[in-house]
Amino acid sequence: MKISRALLAGLCLISAAQPAFSSTTQDEQAWVNLTVMGTLTGKVVYFAEVQPRFGDGVSRLDQLLLRPAIGVKLSPTMTLYQGYARVITKREGARDLREHRSFQQLSWVMGKPWGGEFSTRTRLEQRWRADGDDVGHRLREMVRLEVPVASNGLAALGYAEGFLAFNDTDWGARSGFDQLRSFIGAEIPVAGKTTIELGYLNQLVNQTGGRRRMNHVLSFSLFARL
Repeated sequence: MKISRALLAGLCLISAAQPAFSSTTQDEQAWVNLTVMGTLTGKVVYFAEVQPRFGDGVSRLDQLLLRPAIGVKLSPTMTLYQGYARVITKREGARDLREHRSFQQLSWVMGKPWGGEFSTRTRLEQRWRADGDDVGHRLREMVRLEVPVASNGLAALGYAEGFLAFNDTDWGARSGFDQLRSFIGAEIPVAGKTTIELGYLNQLVNQTGGRRRMNHVLSFSLFARL
């Protein structure tokens, strides 16, 4: 199928684009994502999410994200959003690191292979951090495939999301490959249109000096569709 070949080719290109790294640090984490989404009026929609992330062997709160957005449905399969994210990163022995992000997002359902759904999400971010004056610009591109495996709506789910930074900043961002997230798991129907996504997320983060960080994440997401 053309869509599956395109997905495979995209994942291969993302993997091939990663630079050679000299050392890797690893961590076991747990991310919880609680998202509410719905329609305000007509074609105007919204979502709001709270995402605590636990790191250092899932022993402490590592990061907290608050991310609301308002969008407009351009078609039955395409929605354009403008949003804001507040990111608080916990640091031992230092004040919390605070980041603000403005973002624009295009969500597109491209097809329904095998009775499921193939979609993409393109997000442009403008990032401000408390420890610098520069604005960082970053592109995030996700490809996602879900395929039903049972009559009750249970679906196998996988996605990959590549991050590309456009510029260097005085607070540490470097242009080029930033990170890659790869997820495999299941989408579980709960009640009405509400679903849970549960699975394993691998986060590969590019760092300075030829170093990288790999996080092994137990990912739990609840999507309440009102």
